[in-house]
This record gives sequence, structure tokens and C-alpha cells, in this order.
Amino acid sequence: MSAISGSDTSSEIAVRKSLFRSGFRYRLHVKNLPGKPDIVLPKYKAVIFVHGCFWHQHEGCPRSKRPETRKGFWGQKLDVNISRDKRNIDQLTAMGWRIAVVWECAIKKKSIFEQTLFSLESWIRSDKPEISIP
Repeated sequence: MSAISGSDTSSEIAVRKSLFRSGFRYRLHVKNLPGKPDIVLPKYKAVIFVHGCFWHQHEGCPRSKRPETRKGFWGQKLDVNISRDKRNIDQLTAMGWRIAVVWECAIKKKSIFEQTLFSLESWIRSDKPEISIP
């Protein structure tokens, strides 16, 4: 597991490049914010988390299937990730930040990638507090 990157994943980079092309400027992995969000847009008081479906257990997604081996280990590990994500989102909301969660499956499926980015950009420009894509 040490080879698994926690930042600068291909999904995250795809979202960043698209946002930059659309004229958005952002900061990356801001350490003084809970959960070190992947993308921070201070101008819009918005943060974006690009979540892997497996590691963050995207409900209903086939990519989030838990392993059949070492169920105790994986169950605990993934449950801790889910509770940490919820805690970070609650803290960011209390601080006045708007939160977007973009799931890996919405980026990896080329057929919906453009719609995902359109939805994300529309949300950034809006005043809605949260969005989860898809």
C-alpha cells in the first residue's frame, strides 16, 4: 500500500487541468484546512475532493467492492476513511467552506467526463453549499 499515492492522482490531475483551462485558479492540498482538500478555490470559498471510489467507498459504485480476504482489516480501514471524510466535511462546512466531492468513476468514464466537469464548474459559480458528482 505504500506505493499508493494520496495526492496528484490521475483523476485529480484531470480535474485540475480542466479547471485551469476554464480559467479557474486554485491552491492544492492546503495544509491548514481539515482533510487537506485536493483543490481549494479561495475566490469562491470552495473546496474539491477527488475521491477514489474504493478508498472512500462510493456507495452503489461497482469500484467500491470490499475485498473478500482480510475482511476485518479492510473493513476497519475503509470505515475509518469514511468517518474521517465525514468529519472533515463537517469541519469545513462549519468554517464556511463549500464542498464538492468528485468521484473517480465520474472521471474515468469518458462518456460522462465532460458532463462531470460542466456540473462542477456550474457548482463553483453558484452559491450551493455542497455537491457530489455523480
